[in-house]
Amino acid sequence: MNRFIGFYHIQLKTKYLLIGLVALMLVGSSAMYVQGYNKQKPIFEVKTSEPKIALTFDISWGNKTPLPVLDILKANDIRCTFFLSGPWVKQYPEIAKRILEDGHEIGSHGYRHINLSTIGHEEIVSELSKAHEIIKDVTGVEANLIRTPNGDYSNTVIDAIQSQNYKVIQWSLDSLDWMNPGINTISSRVISKCKAGDIILMHASDTCKQTDQALPEILKELKAKGFEFVKVSELLNLEGAN
Repeated sequence: MNRFIGFYHIQLKTKYLLIGLVALMLVGSSAMYVQGYNKQKPIFEVKTSEPKIALTFDISWGNKTPLPVLDILKANDIRCTFFLSGPWVKQYPEIAKRILEDGHEIGSHGYRHINLSTIGHEEIVSELSKAHEIIKDVTGVEANLIRTPNGDYSNTVIDAIQSQNYKVIQWSLDSLDWMNPGINTISSRVISKCKAGDIILMHASDTCKQTDQALPEILKELKAKGFEFVKVSELLNLEGAN
């Protein structure tokens, strides 16, 4: 009986591992398809020899993870870019205001958390405008950077967003913190793969339960490697944004 239970647990762990690998493969293949199919591209990184990187956080849900993340960034004197969804800003205005007060940059993460490639030009503009007005009303910021929900884009999406004088920001290094793969997995992935000009994707939504625990080691080690943390807009001021 004990052997059977032990075997069952091994099978269960293997099943979870396979599920994670399949999810990662699907995300990767979807991203490759999107990149290959569309001529219009968001900004993934900046080609530069300067050791500057942009740490970014998406927030759409909750109020428990953002505060520890902000505390860690403040203790390390780091400024970065937060992409905030309109409804989240409306629900947690004090946290949105603190993000700004702490010196961080605020961008949009859209209104509904849907794939914008599934709707038309006018509806995309409407989604962007609703989020823009909420961010402006709460923080006073006229956002001009957006990370689309799920990183989804198409030619139509980018055309619609650019028509509103926004820039579409993707990422070149995904921390995978959205998968909750383990604190060491998140930190070692970012530390080992980071290069000059990277835009690093992290999350401060409550669904990401290991981000704040991985963050101190990431900041410490990347600083030790000589990287300078800057906001996305500052990174874009360097030549070669693509």
